[in-house]
Parts: sequence; structure tokens; C-alpha cells
Amino acid sequence: MTACEREAGPSGLASALTATGALTADWLPTFLAVPRELFVPDRIWPGIADGTRQTGLVDRAREPGAWLRAVYSDIPLTTQWDEGRHTGDGLGTTPTSSSSMPRMVVSMLADLEVGEGHGVLEVGTGTGWNAALLAHRLGDGNVVTVEYDQEVAAGAKENLRRGGRTPTVVVGDGRRGWAGRAPYDRLIATCSVGQVPWTWVGQTAPGGIIVAPWGTEYGGECVVRLTVGEDGTASGPFTRSSAFMRLRQQRTRRPPFAAYLKGRAWPAGGARSTTMLSPQEIGGWVEQFVIGLWVREAFWRAERYDDGSYTLWTYSTDTRSWATTDYERGTDTYVVVQSGPRRLWDETEAAFRWWVDHGRPGFRRFGLTVDRRGERVWLDRPDNPVV
Repeated sequence: MTACEREAGPSGLASALTATGALTADWLPTFLAVPRELFVPDRIWPGIADGTRQTGLVDRAREPGAWLRAVYSDIPLTTQWDEGRHTGDGLGTTPTSSSSMPRMVVSMLADLEVGEGHGVLEVGTGTGWNAALLAHRLGDGNVVTVEYDQEVAAGAKENLRRGGRTPTVVVGDGRRGWAGRAPYDRLIATCSVGQVPWTWVGQTAPGGIIVAPWGTEYGGECVVRLTVGEDGTASGPFTRSSAFMRLRQQRTRRPPFAAYLKGRAWPAGGARSTTMLSPQEIGGWVEQFVIGLWVREAFWRAERYDDGSYTLWTYSTDTRSWATTDYERGTDTYVVVQSGPRRLWDETEAAFRWWVDHGRPGFRRFGLTVDRRGERVWLDRPDNPVV
């Protein structure tokens, strides 16, 4: 049992986060002064600390003790499904708003390195808790937060009112930031992106910092900390693993699986081969991140069987190419089938070999540069692009 579970309240959670090093001394008074419970709705679906799955509904009216324990546990809490269309007690299809895991909240605030008088733009208001923490630390007038979903924004405003905080809440497209108070000293996104909007860089003052979760189409995500230069470009390292909901305008709509085999039964004329690279070896978060840097415009899913074996499917987003790799326990050779103009498993193997050849680097060895030409992920230093 963790410290926050023994004491379901702000001080218990603060103790647990301080012990991990996530909650720093400069943020501790603010964390204690802005209790999470004021920013969590009565109906929540708690997540798990090391993944993206949700557990069953916890309703405050029915289970007040369980609700409070969930609020003061170091876990994310889903607060909306399917952009508000889901209203039942069960799990929806896609979580679309949440109260982020506290450890991630305070870690990203530490990455932001705010100081007295700093103006901050937040993209992704959610429940309003992160905006309230910033407003308490910096003053209400120094914080602007943008939320695309009108219903979510209305809930956040009510939560902020109840918590005695009055940052500026804007309903709008987070990709566009908010020019009303630009340039900002700091910008933080509480949703992930696959591409940093150039507007964010333009609305951040030279020397300012942008903190945002960044992920590939294939999978894998981590927080990037960019510093905006005098020339208007932004560059900096990735700081930690993350798993956030994608910025709504950058969410991808995956083609239906039937679009790939086009009515034919597998293997549908695909080319057979074998590999010694186990699908088990490429399932980690950093491995997915690296593969996503190389294998662009592609995604995967696993078709699992009762005996523990499974088929790893890799798809191109244009529906023209696919690959399957069959995992079976107790073997060191795996059957591959590939179809289409791209050989997606070959691309996957090449990306994995690159990662191994470079010492299996973790997230912190990678970084990102954003300029008018686009984005470049690099290894160890900005002049060493990955691809």
C-alpha cells in the first residue's frame, strides 16, 4: 500500500510524489493548496499507472471512499469518452478527456521551469487542475488555457471557480494557441502531438520553453522540452516517457482492417518469409517510438489467441501495404507475410537494427528541432538527425 493510499488526501499523494522526486520543493506549497478533488467530476474511470487501460466506473454518489482513493492515487482518471457521446456506466470506445496522472503533471510542471511574472499558455484545459496549479503559482492573470471541447471547458470553468482561481479560459483550436497575450514565456500542452504546431513556436518568446508530449503514428511517446531561439526555431531534448490523449485535430482515423485484404482470405497472395526478430522484442514503448521514426505512416495491432501466441499486423495508412508476423512461444524463427509496395516488416527490422547498433538509446538521448522546414528528431545532438 502506497503512502497516498494510506492517507487519501493531498498530503498523502504529495508525500508519495515527493518520495519519487517528481514533486519538487518549489511546487509543493502549490500542490497542497490546489486539491485535485476540486477538479475531478463525480463519475470517473480510473486508469493504471503504467499503461493506457481504464478500469470500471467509480461513481462518487455510490462509492465516496473509492472515489476519493482514486482521486488521490497516482493514476490518470478518464472523465469523458467519445467526445461526450458516451453516457453509460461502462467503458466507452475512446477516452477523450481526463485528469492526468499526478506524477506526470508535476514532472511536466518542473520541466517548464516557471518563474515569477512568467506568462503561460496551456493547451488542453481538461478538468482545469493543471491551469489552477499554474494560476496559484504565477497569478491568475498570467495564465491562459485553451480547450477545444465546449462542454469540457464549461466544466473546467466551474471547477476553477470552486477552487477560487480565475485564469483566462479560451474555447478554441489548440493548434492555433491564443494570440491575445502572445508572446508567452512558457507553453505547455496536456495533450500529445505528432507534430508541434508552428504557431506554438511563434507565440513563445525567444528563450521561452515549450513542454509537450510528442509521439509517432506507429506508437511510443515522450515529453519534449523545447527552447525557442532568437532565430525563431525551437530545439531541445525529450525528458521522459508519456502516454497522453492526442490533440483532437491531430487524431488519426484508422482505416478499417477489411480495407487491406480486400475481401480475400489471409495470406491474400502476400510474400512469405521468416525472421529471427521476435515481435516480443519490439513491443516496448521506446522500441515503438524508434520504429515510428523510421516506419512512417504506419500502425500496428495484435491479433491474440488462447494459447498465448499472436499475430502482429502492421499496416500502412494508405491501405496499400500490410505485413503479418506470427509469434509462437518456444521458437526462435517467426513466419512473416508481406503485401503491397512497401515491405513493412523489412522496414521494422531495419529500424530495430539501427536502434540496437546505436546502443539501444532511451528517450533521454533523443531530441527534437522544430523550424519552418518542419521537424527533425535527433540522437544526442541536434546536428545528428535520426532520419
